[in-house]
Amino acid sequence: MAEYQNIFTTVQVRSPAYPGVPHDQGHRDRIGKPFFNYWVGKIGDAQIGPIYLGTSGVFAVIFGFVAIEIIGWNMAASVGWSPIKFAQQFFWLALEPPAPEYGLHIPPLAKGGWWLIAGFFLTMSILLWWVRTYRRAIALGVGTHMAWAFAAAIWLYLVIGFIRPLMMGSWSEAPPFGIFPHLDWTAAFSIAYGNLYYNPFHMLSIAFLYGAALLFAMHGATILSVSRYGGDREIDQIVDRGTAAERAALFWRWTMGFNASMESIHRWAYWFAVLVVITGGIGILLTGTVVDNWYLWGIKHGLVPPYPVVGVPVPDPASLPGAL
Repeated sequence: MAEYQNIFTTVQVRSPAYPGVPHDQGHRDRIGKPFFNYWVGKIGDAQIGPIYLGTSGVFAVIFGFVAIEIIGWNMAASVGWSPIKFAQQFFWLALEPPAPEYGLHIPPLAKGGWWLIAGFFLTMSILLWWVRTYRRAIALGVGTHMAWAFAAAIWLYLVIGFIRPLMMGSWSEAPPFGIFPHLDWTAAFSIAYGNLYYNPFHMLSIAFLYGAALLFAMHGATILSVSRYGGDREIDQIVDRGTAAERAALFWRWTMGFNASMESIHRWAYWFAVLVVITGGIGILLTGTVVDNWYLWGIKHGLVPPYPVVGVPVPDPASLPGAL
């Protein structure tokens, strides 16, 4: 008899469309008629909709749309309004922040003003979506863990694009809006401040990143492995341990050396994921404000191994006459 394996099977367990938990008084109804999608059902619940936006959600969508429109039209203008060039060069197009000479002042629109306006609308959109996330949790009577995890990511976003530029006294310290230009900014940022790899908070962030990836992958694999015993009904297994929970615990101990229960693994994964952006934000915030060169900082504190001098020693650019 073939067993149900939800990672390989072509059978999808599907219930009638469910509109969701009833709302308290004073909340708008959810909108949209729920429907099912076979391919979405391959990776999760096949039901899509209904959706609830609310006041904060509606304004978040509007503000986000305005930000994307500003970025998109500026990108289109940079290629002479050519749809073909826009499509060809899309990944390389950018809306750049103001030049250093403007500091924290408001520059002309074509010189970074549009970047400031787009950043304002995008930030408002993200903050309003956080409000929506928090209020949805309260309305449904669940914990606010999702909202605070989202807030951790917002912390890193604000550090990179707002808090650190303010502390440095220049909007030019912020990254551009764009895909490859943003990656180029990251590489240039690391080079300008002496290799970000020597930043201890960057090290912590990467450690938590790899750790979170491992924990999520191991947890997902373990639950899929015991789904034939009802392991995907984790809440039931937490309060009423059954075959799936016992086998998962034994499997985890055998493979990882310690036990993470159906409940505790989510705390492990939550904190590993949240600490990625919290420590990353601290590392970025210290760069340029407290530490000007992470390589020299690493040498001073014994973090960088001594390298043999080959040829003529290259002086530190910061020690040369005329350096800032």
